[in-house]
Amino acid sequence: MTGHATPAAAAVRWPVPIGQAAERAGVSARMVRHYEGLGLLAGVARTDSGYRQYAEADVHTLRFIRRARDLGFSMEEIAQLLGLWQDKARASSQVKKIAQKHIASLSERIAAMQAMQRSLQALVGCCHGDARPDCPILDDLAAE
Repeated sequence: MTGHATPAAAAVRWPVPIGQAAERAGVSARMVRHYEGLGLLAGVARTDSGYRQYAEADVHTLRFIRRARDLGFSMEEIAQLLGLWQDKARASSQVKKIAQKHIASLSERIAAMQAMQRSLQALVGCCHGDARPDCPILDDLAAE
């Protein structure tokens, strides 16, 4: 190993078309268009024939969005985080506040899912799971 970049890595010529940008960011071309439509990715250059052309900074932004989505942030939260990321004069307290609010939301969702799991486990425990037509799971789902 010589420590040099591979020819494929060194051969990137910016800007790149949407397919390459999507691949480099780990998202689909459809999602790139969606993020652009939401205004999360602004000012994308176009060729004379109208094809989108993405700069390295655009791909970096797409990776930021993908990572934020992986962490479960909403599009509104991602828009706020992007604005803060791009604002070099930001206060980190603003970012922390958004993340803390998201953690609280995740905790609520986890608690709700655990309650659903306990309810379903109790119903499954009551079901004989045999050839009989009686089914407490269906009875519970049909209850008014």
